[in-house]
Amino acid sequence: MELHKNQTLQIYNTLSGEKETFTPIHEGNIGMYVCGPTVYSNVHLGNVRTFMSFDVIFRYLLHLDYKVRYVRNITDAGHLTDDGDVDNDRFVKQSRLEKLEPMEIVQKYTVDFHKVLDAFNFLPPTIEPTATGHILEQIELTQKLIDTGFAYESNGSVYFDVFAYNQKGMNYGELSNRNIEELFANTRDLDGQSEKKNPQDFALWKNASPAHIMRWNSPWGEGFPGWHLECTAMSTKYLGETFDIHGGGMDLKFPHHECEVAQGKACNGHSPVNFWMHTNMLTMNGLRMSKSTGNYILPMELVTGENTFFEKPFQPNIVRFCFLQAHYRSVLDISNDAMLASEKGYSRLMESYKLIPMLKASSTSTLDITAWKQSCYDAMNDDFNTPILIAQLFEGARYINLVNDGKESLTAEDIKLLETTISCFLFDVLGISNEASGNSNTTEKLSGVVEMLIGMRNEARANKNFSLSDQIRDQLLALGIQLKDGKEGTSFTF
Repeated sequence: MELHKNQTLQIYNTLSGEKETFTPIHEGNIGMYVCGPTVYSNVHLGNVRTFMSFDVIFRYLLHLDYKVRYVRNITDAGHLTDDGDVDNDRFVKQSRLEKLEPMEIVQKYTVDFHKVLDAFNFLPPTIEPTATGHILEQIELTQKLIDTGFAYESNGSVYFDVFAYNQKGMNYGELSNRNIEELFANTRDLDGQSEKKNPQDFALWKNASPAHIMRWNSPWGEGFPGWHLECTAMSTKYLGETFDIHGGGMDLKFPHHECEVAQGKACNGHSPVNFWMHTNMLTMNGLRMSKSTGNYILPMELVTGENTFFEKPFQPNIVRFCFLQAHYRSVLDISNDAMLASEKGYSRLMESYKLIPMLKASSTSTLDITAWKQSCYDAMNDDFNTPILIAQLFEGARYINLVNDGKESLTAEDIKLLETTISCFLFDVLGISNEASGNSNTTEKLSGVVEMLIGMRNEARANKNFSLSDQIRDQLLALGIQLKDGKEGTSFTF
């Protein structure tokens, strides 16, 4: 059954600033690229929000029966905070701080990234390429841009020539709505103060100083790739010169995605992406999350409760449910009150869902379940509007309670349709882990495993191996199993 033929999907396109009807380049197939993490530190909660949004988008496209190639890269080299200073390479800075090799830093935080996303029930992407695994492709693209007059070499580094790009009838700034000509006029007097022709030019390849650890051979000498080029190289390799959807956080719109547009057009003569999608920022207690201000929390600290902002731990399902109650293009603010409200709402929804098997079927239905089902699709078809979808799921829960109380009636067929629709959208599309799916035998076995782990934890504590003890507790909590230590021992709740 090809569901996508029955649904019209509208997506907000950053490039046009409007919602547009989505039609894939190749019927039934979608290519989607999302900028992944820069693995020099722990993934932060704002990243989780962005990746969760695209996880839901991926899930819904799969639900509509599309074959989706979802590419999400790992940036493990070349992420400069300033093109003019190679010492601002984040991997080099972090390796010096932690006294580890750069690739040890990469491995450490890539593992952390995957653990966090697994805890929040993310689907893995189809392909997860790394920047260091595509150095040759980046060198080839750089040479192509030089050959076509869009880039130049300077002191062993190569820069994209933004002025030449605009002179050839293209518009650097079209994605972020920036007037580059005004920037040129305001900064041209500063030319000559660096190896760039113009301050707006960006690095494709950087010459490595003698002290720079991450370096590769190239036609321009030993160096490393600029940040922006990797995504053009990898998206082109796996999705083609033009693909359907490119996503990321709004902080990447300029300069990163703007540079990708320019690189793609300069290399191939046409726009690389049909739909650009950007998620909005996450705040906490109404303020921007920042390490420097102390208004900051790691994803798993929200789950374990090891923080000073929230009064209790919150299961990954609760966090996910809270996040998806805001549209991906809206600012999401989390707070203790917001998390508690999400926990109550989630519990209410799940309790209603568990009543479905006990509903008594009638000969007629007094509720239009088919129309309600379409309202769920309408929400997701309107630019993946998860808060409206969740509102419709609560409406479904209201139907369940009305039928359970004998105030409304449903046929057996409509009860089944109600159950499958809630299950589909709540678990498959929104990605909530189905805690109600296990049978009593499975629950009994799981309880036995938890009891065994509690025994191992008690032994670790007796041996003063508190690191292992904490690890067992935290990993169980990440799975939604909370341990409670009391006078009579340790108990647990699912």
